[in-house]
Amino acid sequence: MTTRHDTAAPPDKEGGAAPGRPPADAVPEVDKRRRARLSRRWQRDMRWSPYAFVSPFFLLFLAFGLFPLIYTGWASLHTVEMTAPTDMEWAGLRNYTRIFEDDFFWNAAKNTLTIGIISTVPQLLMAMGIAHILNYKLRGSTFYRVMMLAPYATSIAAASLVFVLLFGRDYGMINWALNAVGIDNIDWQNDKWASQFAVSSIVIWRWTGYNALIYLAAMQAIPQDLYESAALDGANRWQQFIHVTLPSLRPTILFTVVVSTIGASQLFGEPLLFDANKGTSGGSQHQFQTLGLYLYEQGWVNQHLGRASAIAWTMFLILIVVGIINYVISRRLRASS
Repeated sequence: MTTRHDTAAPPDKEGGAAPGRPPADAVPEVDKRRRARLSRRWQRDMRWSPYAFVSPFFLLFLAFGLFPLIYTGWASLHTVEMTAPTDMEWAGLRNYTRIFEDDFFWNAAKNTLTIGIISTVPQLLMAMGIAHILNYKLRGSTFYRVMMLAPYATSIAAASLVFVLLFGRDYGMINWALNAVGIDNIDWQNDKWASQFAVSSIVIWRWTGYNALIYLAAMQAIPQDLYESAALDGANRWQQFIHVTLPSLRPTILFTVVVSTIGASQLFGEPLLFDANKGTSGGSQHQFQTLGLYLYEQGWVNQHLGRASAIAWTMFLILIVVGIINYVISRRLRASS
């Protein structure tokens, strides 16, 4: 017969069989402290987490955006060379008055304006037409919309080199096509207006599809009831486009005009790579030198860092003026609508 060994706890002093437990009101107190601690942690997390999430952007902006902006503004008030960027001599507004007295600056400004007009106006008109066509129900419409972004995704260097071959004076395909209809060869890289048209064609080819997709997205947001009402009133497709589509696209058109203007003022890669000498002069006679090329020439070729900083700030002030004009026009459009 086996012997049974019980393992029951010995009774405590008060006669109970189980070990002593904390009073019933002690557990809620511990729970309350734990919940209060978690609540404070949760509040701190909800308050400071958004700042932590957006802090990488602001840190990068401070390092690569705000600091260069302030430094170039300070350098524009000094005479400083690229070879000795720490040796600054106070010059005041001399760098600004000096660039305004430079004929090459005004030549670059005029070239930037003309190239901007030649590239922006046809680009936006073609984008509007393409978007209007893609807005209809077409077979393979998704394929066409993706293809619209192919030029935008192409490297500027690759596209510019291809256009250099197309606009070659002796063996270019453009001159070959012109010879077929009895037109003599055009020196696209040395003639003023021809070279500006050639540079503008690169910009048109690259950005037309991008703007077309912007217009297409805006067109698809227009309520169909407006078109149905116009059709009931006897309006044909052209009249619907003029009286329904264009008024609804006014904010989008203004946006694309401003963005294209800003892009034209900063044009750099296309004229740099189109130059036969691969320099920053914008052709042998500076015939297509833009403000971006002029800035690069003064800063990195002539090594006048102070003057280049003044040019950069002048371009920045021009963009501010463009932004103010955009704001005024957009307010008037909203008020009129």
